[in-house]
Amino acid sequence: MLKNLLKRFAPAPAVADAPVASAEPALARREASVPAAPEDVTEADALIDEGNALEDSGELLQAQARYRQAVEKAPGHARAYLNLGIALSAHDDPDGAAAAYERTLAIDPANAFGNYNYARLMLLRGDLDRAEKLVAASLRARPDFPQALMIQSAVFDAQGRREPAIGALQAALRLEPDAPGNWFNLGSLLRRQERPDEAEDALRRALEGDPHNQATMSALAIVLRDQGFANEALEAVDRAAALGALSWHGRSFELLLTLYSDRLSASEVFERHARFGADLEQAHAVRFHHTGRPLEAGSRLRVGYLSSDLQLHPVTFFLLPVLEHHDRTRVEVFCYSFVRGGGDGMTRRLREVSEHWRDVAALSDTATADAIHADGIDVLVDLCGHTGEPRLSVFAQQPAPVQVSWLGYLNTTGLTRMNHRLTDHRADPPEIAQAQHTERLHLLPNSLWAYRPMVREEITPGSPFERAGHLTFGSFNAALKITPAMCRRWAQLLTRVPGSRLLVGNSQSGRKRAAILRELEAGGVETDRVEFTRRLHLGGYLSLYNKVDIALDSYPYGGGTTTLDALWMGVPVAAALGPASVSRSAASMLAALGLDDWIAPSIDDLVDMVVARAVDREALRALHRDLRPRLQASPLMDVSRFTRDLEASYDAMRCGVVAI
Repeated sequence: MLKNLLKRFAPAPAVADAPVASAEPALARREASVPAAPEDVTEADALIDEGNALEDSGELLQAQARYRQAVEKAPGHARAYLNLGIALSAHDDPDGAAAAYERTLAIDPANAFGNYNYARLMLLRGDLDRAEKLVAASLRARPDFPQALMIQSAVFDAQGRREPAIGALQAALRLEPDAPGNWFNLGSLLRRQERPDEAEDALRRALEGDPHNQATMSALAIVLRDQGFANEALEAVDRAAALGALSWHGRSFELLLTLYSDRLSASEVFERHARFGADLEQAHAVRFHHTGRPLEAGSRLRVGYLSSDLQLHPVTFFLLPVLEHHDRTRVEVFCYSFVRGGGDGMTRRLREVSEHWRDVAALSDTATADAIHADGIDVLVDLCGHTGEPRLSVFAQQPAPVQVSWLGYLNTTGLTRMNHRLTDHRADPPEIAQAQHTERLHLLPNSLWAYRPMVREEITPGSPFERAGHLTFGSFNAALKITPAMCRRWAQLLTRVPGSRLLVGNSQSGRKRAAILRELEAGGVETDRVEFTRRLHLGGYLSLYNKVDIALDSYPYGGGTTTLDALWMGVPVAAALGPASVSRSAASMLAALGLDDWIAPSIDDLVDMVVARAVDREALRALHRDLRPRLQASPLMDVSRFTRDLEASYDAMRCGVVAI
């Protein structure tokens, strides 16, 4: 019966390296070739109906017994084998299910439901080629089969064929337009294809049919993040939390979003982080106790770097030079990587310069903590915080005597067992920032940044305003950092600097671009004064700075890598001091270069400051010419000096000295 055949059709990810079920199709064909007498089929169908009823009441073993009786009564009856296969698959007997499906298809090769169910099993077992052929046969027999189209989409997705996977789901939705599961799957696929606006539409359709689905609400929050709507994403996460307890990763995502929101005070952000840390530490007891390993003469400090971003990522732009410059007579380097799928060229380079590389992506947090403790790590450095794939429960178990947050998360983790956070006195003045951290701030003497450009893009001679005939402001920060309030300030700025233009990079979402334009138009700015560019490769992105006279920092979450990239390309950055660590990152870099006149004391002073800088064209010419050599001569690009400072900090932390 159709209800029985289709009751388990939700797609699941293919299982890598799963064994393919062995079957005996030739024997099956011989046994199935005996035609069943009509009276035998009637009796078999009655047994199948009894089995269906037993399945519906959850009595799988009794249902299997009925299906086996049906097979014995009518060994040439495809329906009997098909129902037996479904029951065996549900009872976690994939080999038996595969054999039953083989016999089904030996009797009736074009059976749409037999091919469909067998395809689903092969998808689960990782035999994608076989699954693709089977589901194609199912759809040839029954083109209007939405569940088969859904399995076909899952097969294509597992093969990395995203566009065909999207097409199959869209075809399924034309047949069943109110299926929330398919809308959810479509939204997930569209997001991975970097089509966030379409993904949002699909997920909202899913919520229309299933408004209390936490997974869909959480997925919508991620898409809203991708589009660049921090407050909307945070609201979606809060709605997901109201539907049930969030996972630790879900809560980390919520905390990350709080840094981008301009609706929360610094104290509210801290309270959320501290609550998370208290909950995590209550859930994960300290498993290791450290008495302090004395460093004997000639022994080295064992430093472990832990991250899910040990691949092409802004974090590794800063980490790689440090690994290359570590004094191997003083420091023994371990890297713990959560990168899945083998990583990329950057991963290989990081592995080359690490004495010990531990791939812990497949390990649990407990096993990872065991591995770190077994390595005898003295200082364990977290490069994630609440970004990427956080593994903060590793730190909650305290596998190392000194645990440090650095680089990846410019805020507190909320954990008291994270002993320190590395920063500098400009980014985190202790009198302001210490109260917003559960960690003890450890201040590096010069900067928390050591920059080395990954691509040496040349600066075009002459000032951009001279070549273009007008002044150009630019913003290449993540779209999530561009708030409506900042757009209104941009409108004031463009109005006060006649003829100026605005170039906004890294803009993937049409909805976000429209929101920015609405705010600018409301402030009296013509839309033809604004240009958007999509995400570009690294060299193409850096070359855009040759069009920009002044880069505009974001707020409340300021720029990190983008600020240094702008300075490298000879473009001054206009920033404002804020109440949180993320609101002072760009200002800390500018101050390290002596560019204090490019730092507004508050966000309300930003427009006035930028206008004053914009009218001084001679100073802009000089900065465009001198910024790169100025940066090169500064501590911000002295990687060797920075690494010595870092090593001294590790030593001090291990000895219990606090640099604050």
